[in-house]
Amino acid sequence: MTTYLDHAATTPMRVEAVAALTAALFETGNASSLHAAGRAARRALEESREQLAAALGARPSEVVWTAGGTEADNLAIKGLFWARRAHDLARRRILVSAVEHHAVLDPAFWLAEHAGAQVVLLDVDADGRLDVEALEAELDAHGPETALVSVMWANNEIGTVQPLDEVVSAARRHGVPVHADAVQALGQVPLDFAASGLDALTVSGHKVGGPHGVGALLARRELELTPVLHGGGQERGVRSGTLDVPVARSFAVAAELAVAEQPELAVRVGGLRDELVAAVVGAVPDAVLRGPWPATAPEGGARRLPANALFTFPGCEGDSLLYLLDAAGIACSTGSACQAGVPQPSHVLLATGVPERDARGALRFSLGRTSTRADVEALAAALPEAVERARKAGMATR
Repeated sequence: MTTYLDHAATTPMRVEAVAALTAALFETGNASSLHAAGRAARRALEESREQLAAALGARPSEVVWTAGGTEADNLAIKGLFWARRAHDLARRRILVSAVEHHAVLDPAFWLAEHAGAQVVLLDVDADGRLDVEALEAELDAHGPETALVSVMWANNEIGTVQPLDEVVSAARRHGVPVHADAVQALGQVPLDFAASGLDALTVSGHKVGGPHGVGALLARRELELTPVLHGGGQERGVRSGTLDVPVARSFAVAAELAVAEQPELAVRVGGLRDELVAAVVGAVPDAVLRGPWPATAPEGGARRLPANALFTFPGCEGDSLLYLLDAAGIACSTGSACQAGVPQPSHVLLATGVPERDARGALRFSLGRTSTRADVEALAAALPEAVERARKAGMATR
């Protein structure tokens, strides 16, 4: 039986989300059709839009359905850049934190290569927290040339919660829109789109117990976005394509439940995460926890996602350690699942100042609503032997 400690990559679907998906799969109708079946599909889609919007503190008209978080990030970065440049060719600069997910970094650098963008990577501290003063200095010097700012709500590898209120405040003084990837934050920390002051926000279904292949970009109605997909003009004309009503319905149900359960999950899973951290250090005393610690700020509020714990293990290659743990029935990750299988150190850890040699020995353990103390105990039991074997293998290859 596998001990699953990779919920940040994907988490099991909720029973309620499976039921909603299954029921909707039996309904026939294209939400863009005008006949009765089409109108029924449209009604189900719009009810799901309203449900998701209510859970996230948004207006229904601000929800743009996508095929996942990656598409939503691409629409935000490319759509905002092209829309802003259409009005002012001087707006070439895209400001992103150095620890963004590749779904943000890659479209930004694609725009630099193909559309004349200038990407500015904003520094972070040793905990992965954005240097707000550096952002403010950049905006003071180049505000009129800046197209957008994108800073994730919380990091997918080391769990750092970013100071988005300060980011939004700094950008607003210069009239620069702000996007945040909140894929990991949803269901783990309080999330309210309206209260955040953000212009755009990305969420994804399969991170909160919904299905794969569905996400959403929350975008203020007055925010101009140039489409990335062209065709039927669905979703405010910025995201063409036949809407997948069953997965939208399932995602909305999962998101509503995740938001409702978030306070309890943060306490229970956060406590379990603390036990996991203690267990790992007890089993491997020289393991180094990366990211903010303590996880809660003195004045209250999360500095780190409650479900996240990423360690570096000196003398180990993360890939080797992952396979050894996998053979022992422990599922974890070397970092972002989207970069799995790529033998290179985490750009997130490198940005925080971790030496490349140490960054190569990283493993992320992430918890979810189905996690138990037995999972932590299984990891603690399997880890010492796996680390010992990984270190011997590393020495043999030198």
